[in-house]
Amino acid sequence: MKKKKKRLKNNIRYSKLVIFASLLLFFVMIGRVIQLGLSSEIDGINLQELASKRTTKTDKISAERGTIYSSDGDALAQNVASYKLIAYLDSKRTTNPKKPQHVVDKEDTASKLAPILEMEKDDVLKYLSKENVYQTEFGSKGKGLNEITKNKIEALNLPGLDFIESYKRYYPKGKFASYVVGYAKSENDGDSNIKGEMGIEKQYDTILKGEDGYTTYQKDLKGYKIANTPVVRKDAIQGKDIYLTIDSNIQFFVEQAINNSNRDYDWEWFTVTIMDAKTGAILATASDPSFDPNIRDVTNYMDIFCQTPYEPGSTMKTFTYMAAMENGVYDGNETYKSGVYVTNDGTEIGDWNRNGWGYINYDKGYALSSNVGVINIINRHMDSLMLRQYFKNLGFGKKTGIELPNENKGKLDFKYETEIYNAGFGQGILTTPVQNVKAMSPLTNDGMLLEPYIVSKIVDSETGEVTLQNERREVERVASSNTVSKMIQLMDDTVNGIGNTGSGYRIESGELIGKTGTAQIANERGGGYIQGTENVISSFAGIYPKSNPQVIIYASVKKPTMGLQKPISNAIKEIVENISKYYGNSSDNTSIDIKDFVVPSFINKKLDTAKTMLDTNGIHYVVLGDGDKIIKQSPSNRNTITTSDTVYLITNDSNIKVPNVVGLSSKTAKDVLQKLGIKVNLDGVGYVYEQSVSEGSDIVDGLEITLKLSPKFNPE
Repeated sequence: MKKKKKRLKNNIRYSKLVIFASLLLFFVMIGRVIQLGLSSEIDGINLQELASKRTTKTDKISAERGTIYSSDGDALAQNVASYKLIAYLDSKRTTNPKKPQHVVDKEDTASKLAPILEMEKDDVLKYLSKENVYQTEFGSKGKGLNEITKNKIEALNLPGLDFIESYKRYYPKGKFASYVVGYAKSENDGDSNIKGEMGIEKQYDTILKGEDGYTTYQKDLKGYKIANTPVVRKDAIQGKDIYLTIDSNIQFFVEQAINNSNRDYDWEWFTVTIMDAKTGAILATASDPSFDPNIRDVTNYMDIFCQTPYEPGSTMKTFTYMAAMENGVYDGNETYKSGVYVTNDGTEIGDWNRNGWGYINYDKGYALSSNVGVINIINRHMDSLMLRQYFKNLGFGKKTGIELPNENKGKLDFKYETEIYNAGFGQGILTTPVQNVKAMSPLTNDGMLLEPYIVSKIVDSETGEVTLQNERREVERVASSNTVSKMIQLMDDTVNGIGNTGSGYRIESGELIGKTGTAQIANERGGGYIQGTENVISSFAGIYPKSNPQVIIYASVKKPTMGLQKPISNAIKEIVENISKYYGNSSDNTSIDIKDFVVPSFINKKLDTAKTMLDTNGIHYVVLGDGDKIIKQSPSNRNTITTSDTVYLITNDSNIKVPNVVGLSSKTAKDVLQKLGIKVNLDGVGYVYEQSVSEGSDIVDGLEITLKLSPKFNPE
């Protein structure tokens, strides 16, 4: 009996323990549930984010990168479809043997793919023979395929092959203006996320790439959208298009001339820049060596145009002379003894002709590029502050603001006597080509300094809205009319005078003027300069034509062989000849009194008002359309023309017909037709002698006209 009572007592005690343990476990579970319900994060995991990932799916809507165009509408950088070839190897993909969805005959597939992919058959077979994989790729040869290659593979009708589509950046003109355009590439293989890494592609990367959009929706366990659940959508903002100031024709003239010069001469590098003399727009800039942005065979990532400063040499004498004139201390008839000058510390600084030309005046010293002449001007009449300040006024020693990445400001660092003299003729200081064309602009704008620019406009690719429009930008007046006239005279004498340093640049019309330069190259391993007649940087800064400047030209060549100025002079004369034909400049001498005329803006003005102003100034004009108000004009405002030129006025008439442009220069004809919304194709250079669409035809959307050109138009 006692044993029974003891057993019963133990059972009761055990039951209580079980009940207590069960209650404890229950309360722990309740506590955990409460914790999970009240907490946003457990064990470092965000529960809400985890749930969202399991039930919410977001698909990216990729924005398309904008196109980069030349000023005349040629695409210089654009998106093209790119394909990656894949092959499915898993036989489980095939549910119907009559319609196989995997690679069935690997030998046959390899044999047919190999020539298209430019691979060996055995290499293709290695990819197709992988075991226990669902699909395979074909290495670098199977990536980045274009539409033509894709079509060839599809035409084989081989089962199990497929393509993954993406986009890549394509440059239709290859090396054309490559340092300006730069390049962009995908950050990861096959990724459409393209990033700019050089040139305009880098500088305007954010504007070009736009902004990706997305769609977000609730999904089920299989990843499908759950019916009747909301969808959040944000549309992609497409990248904007950028139009450069680069004129395709002038850029071609420059690159062709450099290539032609390269047949006879050699160099370390050669660069040429052409700027619109009246607006500051960069019409062309090219360097050799160059690169193809499609394959990115870059040997030098620095753009000489604005990123690589160097000692400019005697082209700086132009600005030293201007400084003396603007400070009222220049007398061109004052004489000095040429040859060699000895500084106070005993340093000898000589002319390129160390024997000199005896006693000559400063005017002649400029034409002969005399270093001693510059030294005497500074020593007798100026000081370092006057020289440095005027150089700064012209924009040296600071960035121009050109719309390209990593512009270098150069260096104006001279303090002691020898340094000051050297700076006066372009040694010991550092400048860039873009700074030099900017500093030349007062000589073509009656003393007004202009800002150079290389982006013409930015356009919304979807709406066509122009979001940015660049035009002539004046900085300040830095030279008087007298200074400009005197410098034009000195530059004219340098090129067109007898026996002067620029005589190698003389052309038949005498309209090209300028100043040459030859600078020693600093020794990077220590002080002083590299010795040797070819260890120099030769340069030329010029204006064409002198009677009505249209372009400013700056060219430099480092370590030229077989004639220090020959590579440049040959190239520049070829460029000027082609520009002359392109602009329609006549080489005929005439006794007609031709005057300059600065074109005002006629936009939104009454036609009668414009006609009265043009008649008063003796300017010939052509009116297009029967409207009474002007909506477009050619040339644009602020362009300087002569009384022998023609102004085209486009009116607010909705039914304007195709005009007759036969006899016009290709530049003028193209400008007029493009303002009418017509795409222009040029065949040749010079003047229009035939147009593919006849005068009086209707102007419809997408209309294209081919203009046939010849160097000299002779109307019958």
